[in-house]
Amino acid sequence: MTALSETELIALGRRLGSSLRTGAVVWLEGPLGAGKTTLVQSIVAARGAERGATSPTFNLVHRHEGPGGPVFHVDCYRLRDPSEASELDWREMLEADLLLVEWPDRGGEWVPDPDLRVRLDYAADPDRRAVVVEP
Repeated sequence: MTALSETELIALGRRLGSSLRTGAVVWLEGPLGAGKTTLVQSIVAARGAERGATSPTFNLVHRHEGPGGPVFHVDCYRLRDPSEASELDWREMLEADLLLVEWPDRGGEWVPDPDLRVRLDYAADPDRRAVVVEP
């Protein structure tokens, strides 16, 4: 586990965004406000998406067009039951440049297994976030 500042978290996202293979699935886990959207914004920017990323909490899915194809950002937080995830077009999202999934546990078996898992949490210093990245 590493404690990162916001600037360091953004740099991590840029490194991940430029190094992830096409078609990768990334799980983003952690409590509300832990920095998942900040990380997604920098990953999406590194993929060259045409518009910045925002939290898709109310829409569940945001599609960001980039030169390598679409980057999908899914937020399962508002799912009341994992079966609701069956209504999402996982096939299309798996054929995309990149699939980023927040709150993957709420999507149950519908959420594809990750190529990379990023866990964020609060750190002792309120200006930093505890980050664990694991394949």
